[in-house]
Amino acid sequence: MAEAVIFDTDPGIDDAMAIAFAHKSPAVDLLGLTTTFGNGTIEQTTANAVFLKNQLGLDCQVFQGAGAPLEIEFDGPAHHVHGSDALGDTGYDIPAAGNQPDAVTFIIDTVRARPHEVTLVAVGRMTNLALAVRKAPDIAKLVKRVVIMGGVLGSTGIPGNVTPVAEANIFGDPHAADEMMRADWPLVMVGLDVTMKTIMTNDLVERLAQHSQMGALLAEIGAFYQRFYREVLKREGYPVHDSLAVAYLMAPHLFETQAGPIRVATEGLSMGQTIMGDMSRAANYALDGWLDVPDKQACISVQAQAVLDLYMETLMS
Repeated sequence: MAEAVIFDTDPGIDDAMAIAFAHKSPAVDLLGLTTTFGNGTIEQTTANAVFLKNQLGLDCQVFQGAGAPLEIEFDGPAHHVHGSDALGDTGYDIPAAGNQPDAVTFIIDTVRARPHEVTLVAVGRMTNLALAVRKAPDIAKLVKRVVIMGGVLGSTGIPGNVTPVAEANIFGDPHAADEMMRADWPLVMVGLDVTMKTIMTNDLVERLAQHSQMGALLAEIGAFYQRFYREVLKREGYPVHDSLAVAYLMAPHLFETQAGPIRVATEGLSMGQTIMGDMSRAANYALDGWLDVPDKQACISVQAQAVLDLYMETLMS
């Protein structure tokens, strides 16, 4: 039976790949796309979500969410990574989305209507989910699980991608991310520790482009991403980041996880750092700030080739 999923997103090149992956997967039933700021402004990401819904043939609605972080200033769209339209500057005519229903209300109402059935997958800033729990704390006990693409523990030697210790989705709203980590719900963090190990090669992109109209669209959008990683980071291919959250839903056995309480630093040089506590050493700690933080799961290793194979098989099915 397919898993009922609300997909919280800020499209976004790798978001587009992940949405297509979820759409094509028989293991995922997309209930709705909820948008947040990040790779673009909320107006851009919502318009992009509507565009992708129509281009990919999704049978679900788009819901517009938060346009700014809970407490800090929005640090601006990642135009250097995703293009000025957040979808690779391909030249597509992407009309404004107009008025879309409220994302936070949709999350709350859907989770309450289907207790223990709905999975929240968040691949952008975590603001919508934090706002939903603030407004309706009861949903934390009603969701089936939460899977996020964000954060980095450094367990595989991978640093942050916006600071030495912080990943972009967490850094963009660290207060929301910390509230997510402190909420009493089952959460899995799929961070840079595994996403940076899972690289979409140029050959794989070309295979998708030749296979279908969907593959051609993703390849066209992804060309900007390819150039960024080649010219700025001096590497061929690019990590599939957000798609790994979907891969975890489909094939959790391809990942190794570690359990423990996770907090997010919200200020200073370490802002946005995701920190997992080793509570086996609790007797040696000053525990202020860690008491009563429920354990979460964080992915620390991945069978990267198997995930890429799953991605290709799903999109080419």
